[in-house]
Amino acid sequence: MVYFLIFIFKIIEDALATLRLIVVSNGRKMLGSILQFICTIIWIILTGSVLIDFMNDLWKVIAFSLGSFFGSFFGCFIEEKIALGTNSFIIKYNNKFDKLLNDYNHIFLSDGLVMITAPRKRAKDVINMVKTYDKEAVIISEKIKVF
Repeated sequence: MVYFLIFIFKIIEDALATLRLIVVSNGRKMLGSILQFICTIIWIILTGSVLIDFMNDLWKVIAFSLGSFFGSFFGCFIEEKIALGTNSFIIKYNNKFDKLLNDYNHIFLSDGLVMITAPRKRAKDVINMVKTYDKEAVIISEKIKVF
């Protein structure tokens, strides 16, 4: 039972730590600080329980390590679903699709080149829209902060 608890709490701790990095990079300092506080409490308790007599019980180390692996993966999965922030897309296209851009903030940089900003949650929509209209289009995407 102790191995299972170490595994589960390490998943929670690493998932929260991953989310903390994401929310801080999106300017949410207070939420990031709260998540860090929770992570620190979990980490101290977990690490202390694993380090006590760990040489005679390596299963604690394995549970801790596996929890870390799955926690990092789970944190990235959650962040991907939350998709905080904004993306900028620079698109080199062959076929004009002016009318399709009405749902997005966009600037025509030159003939055949446009820049679009959209919430990260809509990134796949932007890419699918462009590729449906122009399969040869080149799309460069970057996470940005809009002021």
